[in-house]
Amino acid sequence: MKPFTLPDFYTPHPARLNPHHGYARAHSSAWALRMGMLGELGVDGKPIWDAERLDRMDYALLCAYTHPDCDAEALALLTEWYIWVFYFDDWFLAEYKYTGNRSEATRYLARLELFMAEPGRPAPEPETPSEAGLADCWARTVPVMSPGWRQRMRRSTHNLMVESLWELDNIARDRVANPVEYIEMRRRVGGAPWSANLVEFACGAEVPGRFAAERPLRVLCETFSDAVHLRNDLFSYEREVRVEGENANMVLVLERFLGLPTQAAAELTNDMLTSRLKQFEDTASVEVPQLFVEHAATPAEQLAVARYTGGLQDWQSGGHEWHLRSSRYMNSGVDRGPTGLGTAAARLAPGLRIQLRQHVPPPRTSGPLPVRGLVMPYRVSMHPQVALARADGPRWAAAVGLLDPRVGWTAETVAAADFAGLMAMLDPGADAAALLLRTRWCTWGTYADDLATRVFRVEPVSGRDQLRRLPLQLTDSPPAPLTALEYGLAALWRDTAAGCDETGRERLRAALIELFEGWEYVLENEIRHRLPDPVDYLEQRRLTSGGPLFCALDALYSPEIAADPRISEISDSSIVRQLQNSAHDYAALVNDLYSYQKEIEYDEEIYNLVYLTQSFLGCSREHAADIVVDLANERLTQFELVARERLPEFFADHELPGEVRAALLGHVDRLRDHMAGNMHWHTSTGRYSEQTLRASRPRPAITGPLGPFVSVLADRASRR
Repeated sequence: MKPFTLPDFYTPHPARLNPHHGYARAHSSAWALRMGMLGELGVDGKPIWDAERLDRMDYALLCAYTHPDCDAEALALLTEWYIWVFYFDDWFLAEYKYTGNRSEATRYLARLELFMAEPGRPAPEPETPSEAGLADCWARTVPVMSPGWRQRMRRSTHNLMVESLWELDNIARDRVANPVEYIEMRRRVGGAPWSANLVEFACGAEVPGRFAAERPLRVLCETFSDAVHLRNDLFSYEREVRVEGENANMVLVLERFLGLPTQAAAELTNDMLTSRLKQFEDTASVEVPQLFVEHAATPAEQLAVARYTGGLQDWQSGGHEWHLRSSRYMNSGVDRGPTGLGTAAARLAPGLRIQLRQHVPPPRTSGPLPVRGLVMPYRVSMHPQVALARADGPRWAAAVGLLDPRVGWTAETVAAADFAGLMAMLDPGADAAALLLRTRWCTWGTYADDLATRVFRVEPVSGRDQLRRLPLQLTDSPPAPLTALEYGLAALWRDTAAGCDETGRERLRAALIELFEGWEYVLENEIRHRLPDPVDYLEQRRLTSGGPLFCALDALYSPEIAADPRISEISDSSIVRQLQNSAHDYAALVNDLYSYQKEIEYDEEIYNLVYLTQSFLGCSREHAADIVVDLANERLTQFELVARERLPEFFADHELPGEVRAALLGHVDRLRDHMAGNMHWHTSTGRYSEQTLRASRPRPAITGPLGPFVSVLADRASRR
C-alpha cells in the first residue's frame, strides 16, 4: 500500500529533453566507475551503489530534462555533478546517519571542503570516491566561471555537506523539525541552491555580480529551492520515511505539527509547493523588472537574468518529469496528467486555486483575538534606568516630529505604548546611553511602520519616494531631511554611528537597508492587495520586525564577537543563525498574535500570520491563532535545544577558546532577554488596548486659526 496518492501538481511549463541524453549517460556511467563509486561497500558490508542501481536511477535523464539546451560535454559534466551529490548523500547516510558517528562525520566533511580549491591552488590526494568525484567536477567547472560564482558554488556545496549533520542530529534524537526550521534548513542540506548555481553554468549566463545579493534574485533562488525540495519530499516520502527511517520530509513535518493524516499532509505540502512556484512567477514578472529599472541594468545583464530565470523554470519542469520516471521514487501507476492541445488548463488549475487565495482575503472579525498557550520560561528583568528612558521617549518623538495626527501619534499614545519599557526588558544590562538610543530606534521604527500602514498605502508614490530616500541618510554626505521620518533617522544615525567603528557602522547600515527594502516590499503587496506567500511572509517578517537591526545594535555592545575572525567565519553557521532566527521569529509571532486586532480590524492590513493562516488553511481566526501559538512555541523549543545541546558541540567542533565561548553564551542570554521582554511588553503595553486603538485612529491635520480649538473638541469626542 502506498502511503498516499500523489496530488495534482502545478506544471505550467512542459518539460523538454536534451538530445545529448545518450552521450551523457554513457560518459557519466564510465566516470562513476572510474571514481570508484560502483561497488564501494557500506558499513553493513553491502555495496552502496552498483552499475544496475545507477542505471535505474538515470541521473543523465534528470540532467537531460533539467538542462535541455546545453551541449553534450556540458550535459555530461552536469550529470557527473549530480551523480556525485546523490552518491554523497547515500554514502553519508550509510556511513554516518545509520551509525550516528557525529565526530567522525564532522572530520570527514571538513576534509571534503579542501577539494574546492581556487584555480592554481593544490588540493589533497583523494582517498574516497566522494573526494575524487568532487575534486574532478570542481576542477573541470571552475576555470570557466567567475570568482563570484566560485564563491557562491563553494558556499552552497559547503551547506549541503555540512548541514547533513543537522539531519544526523535529528535522526539520533528521533526529532522532527518544525515547519519554519525545516524550510530554512532544507534549503541548505537539500542542495537546490547548489542546483541553481549549476543552472548558471548550464545556461552560460552567470547572475550579474551586482544583482546576486538583491532581494529579487535571492527570492528566485529561494522559491526555486523550496519548490524543488517540496516536490522531492512528496515523491521520496515512501523511501525516506517508510524505508530508510529519515525524518527530514515536509509531509512528515506537517503530519506531526498539525496532526494531519498522511494524505492531508501531502495535499498541504503540494499547496505549499504551488504557492512557492506562484511566488517565483510573481517575483520574475514584477520585482525583477523593477530591479532592472532602479539599477539601470544593461541589455547584457537583463539577458543573463532572463536566461537564468528560464533555466530555473526548465529545472522545475524537468525535475518533475524525472521524478515521474526514476526508480528512486514513489511513482508507479502515477497518472502523468493530460497532454496535447487543450490540456494546459488542467496543468494550471492548482496554481489558479492558490492565486485566488492570494487575492481574496478572508473576512475581518471584530474584537480582540484570544491568545492561549504561549510558553515563556524565562524571567523578565527591567533596566534600572527605565524611568529616564520613559521620560525621554515622548520628548524625543516630539522633537523630531513623530507626533503626527495622520498616524494617530500623540504624546499620550507614545507614552501608553511604553517603548522604553520594551527596550529596558530586551536589554536590561545595557548602559543608560544605550537604553535611550535603543528606545529612540524602537520609537522611530514603530512610527515608520504606522506611517506606511496609514499614509503610504493611500499615497504610494510619496511613500515609495520616502522609503527610497532613507538610505541617503546613512551616507557620509546626507541630504537635508525633508520629512519627520528622515529627520528622525538622520538624528539616530548620527548619534549611533558616532560611537562605533567602521565595521559596526557597516553592519548597522546593512541591517537598516534590509529593513527599508522589507518595508517597501510590504507596501507593494499592500497596494496590490496581494496576500503574500506564507514562507515569504515569515522571512520578510524577520526583517521588518527588526531582527537584523537588533543583532547589529547588540554587536555594538559585544565587539569581541565581531572582532574575532573565527566568529566572522562562522557567523552564518547553522548554530548561530538558528539561535538568532528562532528567537526573532518567536518575537515576531508574538507580535502577530497581540497586534491582530489593530492590524486587521483597525488598520485593515493583510500582513499578519494569523490572517494569512486563515486564508491558506481556510480556517477560523481562533484556529489560526492556535497554530501560530504552536509555531511560536516550537521556535522557542528549537532555540533551547540548540543552546542547550548543539552549542557545546559547536564549541568543540570549532575548538573555540573560552573568551569566544563566553561571548556567544552572552549573546544567547541577550536573546533570552529579548524573547522574555518582548512577551511581557505585549501583555502589558497600552498600544493594543481598545482605548488606545480608538484614540489613535488617524485624523487629517487641522490647520488655520481655529485648528487648535477644533483639535481639542475632536480629542474629547474620541475619548467619549
